[in-house]
Amino acid sequence: MEKARFLDKDGTLIPDIPYNVDPQLVSLNAFAGEALNKLTAAGYKLIVISNQSGVARGYFDLRSLELINQRINELLQPFNISINEFFYCPHLKEGIIPQYSFDCECRKPKPGLLLEAARKLDIDLSNSWMIGDILNDCESGKIAGCHSILLDNGNETEWLMNENRKPDFVVNNLMEAASIILNYESGNHAYETGKMVNQ
Repeated sequence: MEKARFLDKDGTLIPDIPYNVDPQLVSLNAFAGEALNKLTAAGYKLIVISNQSGVARGYFDLRSLELINQRINELLQPFNISINEFFYCPHLKEGIIPQYSFDCECRKPKPGLLLEAARKLDIDLSNSWMIGDILNDCESGKIAGCHSILLDNGNETEWLMNENRKPDFVVNNLMEAASIILNYESGNHAYETGKMVNQ
């Protein structure tokens, strides 16, 4: 089975510009290319897991996200890597587009997108990681059976905690996340699971 690094998109892989589908506004977050290059070299698939309620809200359609996918992979080309696959949840119960306006099982913090990716790509979730900038990302990963890392860049503001929302590690950037993952894989558990690093 494969191992994966699951990544939230907005706020984690790229800066969060709400409901943006203009490729020209897309850029990579600090150290994203270098960090993902290291993880690819270590055998991790790179998979984006993202809520996109703008579809249900009627702001854009799923086809618009394909342009964003292409732009992200263009930005990653200089690092000789690409995202293996993008998984999006377009649903929102309060949306205005009927086919997407319901309470689904794939909107984070639910684990549906990770479980779908695991089935489709033969992913070993117990040896995979979910990285995101809010605790909903961590919760979805934990429920699916992954390790979790919180990128603490100020986007999490509520800090509502339960056992699944408690990240295994907290980092300041994606390079720190990559280093933790690679050290953990090598058996160097420098930080106890559940310890809040850099705090």
